[in-house]
Amino acid sequence: MTIWIKRFAPPPAPGLRIAVKDAIDMAGEITTAGSAAVRDRALPAAADALCLAGVRASGAHIVGKTTLTEMCVSPVGDNAVFGTPVNPLAPDLIPGGSSSGSAVAVATGQADIGLGTDTGGSVRIPAACCGIVGLKTTAGRVPSSGVWPLAPTLDTVGPLARDVAGVITGMGLLEPGFTVADAPARVVGRLRIDGVDPAIEDAVDAALASTGIPVREVRLPGWDAAFDAFGTIVVHELWTAHHALLGVEGVGDFVEGGLRAGRLVTQAEVASSLAGRAKWQAEVAALLSEVDVLALPTLPAMPPPLAGYAGFPLTQLTALFNLAGVPALAMPVRSPGFPVPVSLQLVGPAYGEELLGATALALSSRGRSPH
Repeated sequence: MTIWIKRFAPPPAPGLRIAVKDAIDMAGEITTAGSAAVRDRALPAAADALCLAGVRASGAHIVGKTTLTEMCVSPVGDNAVFGTPVNPLAPDLIPGGSSSGSAVAVATGQADIGLGTDTGGSVRIPAACCGIVGLKTTAGRVPSSGVWPLAPTLDTVGPLARDVAGVITGMGLLEPGFTVADAPARVVGRLRIDGVDPAIEDAVDAALASTGIPVREVRLPGWDAAFDAFGTIVVHELWTAHHALLGVEGVGDFVEGGLRAGRLVTQAEVASSLAGRAKWQAEVAALLSEVDVLALPTLPAMPPPLAGYAGFPLTQLTALFNLAGVPALAMPVRSPGFPVPVSLQLVGPAYGEELLGATALALSSRGRSPH
C-alpha cells in the first residue's frame, strides 16, 4: 500500500472523497509523519487539526491518510518504510513530495481532493510530477494547529485536485465561504530563472499567450541571495522542533542530515537569515504591486527518474515563495510530446488565492487537454 498509510471504510453515499496527508491530525488516529520513529512513539491524536473543520462540516468523506516523505523533509516523494507511491503518468519518474500520496490518490481517481502541506514546494512539486493542480496557500491563511511541523514559519496547508475547479472546491473546504475573484489577472509578470529547460519555458509562454492577458517580463534580483536565507531557516526550524529525534532509531539518513545541519546553525546566522527574508518579502511584494500575478514553471525540467534524482533542483522554482509567504498555484498546461504535462506556476500577492483561482480558470479554459 504505497499511496495510503491507512484507508478508511468507503463512503456510505456519493460525495466528495478526501485524502489527507498523514502529517495532519485526525482525532483517534496516529499521525506518523511518514516516519517509523514518529509512528512508534505517537499516541492517537486527541482532536482533528483545525484545517479539517471545514471538511467535517461539509459532509465530505475522508477516505484515508496518505503516504509522504519522512517528516515532510524531502521533495522527491519516496519513503523506504511506508512505500513510494507510483507516478501514474510515468512510473519510472518520481511522484514528487512530500505530499506524494495525496497527489497520486487524486491523479489515480482514488480521491477527489487531496490535502497536503507545502514548506518548500511539497504540494506544487507532486502536482507537477503527477499532472494535476496544487495550491500552496498564503502563510497563516489556513490554520496549522494539529499539523506536523517541518519549519513552522514556512509551513502551509493546501489542496490538490485533478483540475482547477477541484482545487477551488478544496480551498472552500479549508476556508468555508471561499470564492474566486470576479476577474482574472489584468497583467501577468513573466519571471525567468536561469537553468530552466527552454522547452518548458516555451510551453509556459504558449499557455499564457492563449489567454490574451497582457504579459510583462519581470525580474527579482534578490532571487539567488534569498536561497541562503531559506536553507538556514528550514534546517534551524527543523532542529528547533525535532531535536529530540536526533540519533533516534528509525529516523532516516536524509532527516538525520537535516537535523545535524540545523544543530550547527548559529544565532548570528538565524538573525542574518531573518533579515534576508524580510528583504525578500519586501522585494516580492513590491513586484506584485506592479503586476497582478507572476508566472513561471513549477519545475525546471521534466521530473527526474526515481532511480536517479540526485542533484535535481526540485525546489529551485518553488521554495522562495514559501519564504515570501505568498500563495502559488501549480497547474498542467498543453505540452504534447512530454511524458508529463509541463506545470505552470502562478504566484499571487499575500491572501491573493481568489485572484490565482480566477486566473487559473482562465488559463484552463483555453486548453482543456494538457497533454
